[in-house]
Amino acid sequence: MDLMKSLRLLGDVGRVRIMRLLAQDELSVADLQEILGMGQSRISMQLSQLRTAGFVDVRRSGQKSLYHLSSGAAEQPIVTAVLARANSEIPEARRDDAGVQLILERRRDHLKSYFDDLAGKFGRHYVPGRSWKGLAEMLLKLLPPMVIADLGAGEGTLSLLLAQRAKQVIALDSSPKMVEYGAALVREHGISNLEYRCGDMEEPPIDDGSVDLALFHQALHHALHPELALRQAHRILKPDGNVIVVDLLKHDVEEARDLYADVWLGFSQVELIDMLTSSGFVDVDVSVVDTATEPPHFETVLAVARRGS
Repeated sequence: MDLMKSLRLLGDVGRVRIMRLLAQDELSVADLQEILGMGQSRISMQLSQLRTAGFVDVRRSGQKSLYHLSSGAAEQPIVTAVLARANSEIPEARRDDAGVQLILERRRDHLKSYFDDLAGKFGRHYVPGRSWKGLAEMLLKLLPPMVIADLGAGEGTLSLLLAQRAKQVIALDSSPKMVEYGAALVREHGISNLEYRCGDMEEPPIDDGSVDLALFHQALHHALHPELALRQAHRILKPDGNVIVVDLLKHDVEEARDLYADVWLGFSQVELIDMLTSSGFVDVDVSVVDTATEPPHFETVLAVARRGS
């Protein structure tokens, strides 16, 4: 291919992003959709252009077509130069790389599907003494004494469980009625290490560097500005403190906005990685941990990250 045609192809940011990803590993159209957030037709058209130019090759694997950067393209100085500059000049480069790592981790984790299936059977059939509550109580015994902020706690069911072992639990919710209900339970049962506070998770009334664990349990999708809520979690955490996000994987059930007052229809794994990293967290780990058996089959995503010292 002549130089001018190559330059025209490499002058499109979308095509360069695709080439960066395919230089790292083989990916399908569905993989590229998940990472880039582009439509299937756009990605397919750009892959077709790149294949025609000899920049991309494809191979069949079962029913999938897997694309990769061709060896010829990888040896071209102009391609090497463009991809090298793209690392620093394309704003989405870091997010794209995180998306690739998620795809590759998913492929490498051959045992995950087995354990997901095993977890799905837990509690489905009655077995004396086996329950999710029993499992939770067992794991709570392993929890070291710490200060926990349950951000968006609602009525505080999880806060009450955590208070059995934690040094202190701060249950934060923006609803005065929720806080009033939870505070009444605390008084009724004489729980001294659980405090309910009324406030917004985007501006929590909690001191800087005062908690060991910041928890968003099915709460972040109610935040108007989820990244701001995560930055606030970073603020209130002690050095090396952790944040945990349990939320819905991104979905398209628009009715959830009215039924559950959801502001966001969940978050993709890539979005969570990007928001946590941008908020200053390190050692970010995000995975899908459950799929509901009933329609619309909501999926649950778990994200864990560390503040850093």
